[in-house]
Amino acid sequence: MILDAARLSLANLFAPDTRSVFWKVLGLTLLALVALWFAVRELFIWLALPWIDTLMPGTPAWAGWLTFVLGIFASLGLALALALLLAPVTALIAGFFLDDVAEVIETRDYPNEPTGRSLPLAEAISGSLKFLGVVILGNLVALFLLLVPGVNLVAFFLVNGYLLGREFFEFAAMRYRAPAEARLFRAKHRSTVFLAGLLLAAFLAVPFINLLTPLFAAGLMVHLHKRLSAKDPGFMLAGGAAAKT
Repeated sequence: MILDAARLSLANLFAPDTRSVFWKVLGLTLLALVALWFAVRELFIWLALPWIDTLMPGTPAWAGWLTFVLGIFASLGLALALALLLAPVTALIAGFFLDDVAEVIETRDYPNEPTGRSLPLAEAISGSLKFLGVVILGNLVALFLLLVPGVNLVAFFLVNGYLLGREFFEFAAMRYRAPAEARLFRAKHRSTVFLAGLLLAAFLAVPFINLLTPLFAAGLMVHLHKRLSAKDPGFMLAGGAAAKT
């Protein structure tokens, strides 16, 4: 079930129906990263260089190579900062387009079933910010655990697998269910959702490809929610009744 949903989601990334969303997310993410690069660089120049001048006043001309060395370390630091910001920035931008991806999949792959409801703008913004916080928190925890021998790599997959699986599955479920019902449905199928989340964590670990993680995750969880709903129709009917009331 999970692998089939992943296969369909991968195919959907490059399908003509979702190609415009693909380029929007990729383009806006790259623009945001370039803007962040200049912002962090200017912040470094504004804060760090005066401190260096104070620390080493009257540096002779022959020691000018120190400035060059510090510049190299600063560039490496900026590159590392952007690498850490890559997932959160992508998540924030892609969050505004997830409903577009879900609607394309539901309309094309499930034509005999009703499409889900798009989240209102306020909920979409709230969901994007929430997911941004989840990604940042998850990666901070994983980064801290990288210092613990024998735990680091496992921690990355477990933390991100749980958080990514939970957030994206509930997004897919809330297109058809009330929020409380979506969370209960996710809890009932927590093992399947967690395994799917581990697959998303593996996707997130691949450089550059991980820019597409939110779009891939949204597609995977839409398919997974559809399959679990068909497998558990009694809960689906209860969710529908709860959403109407």
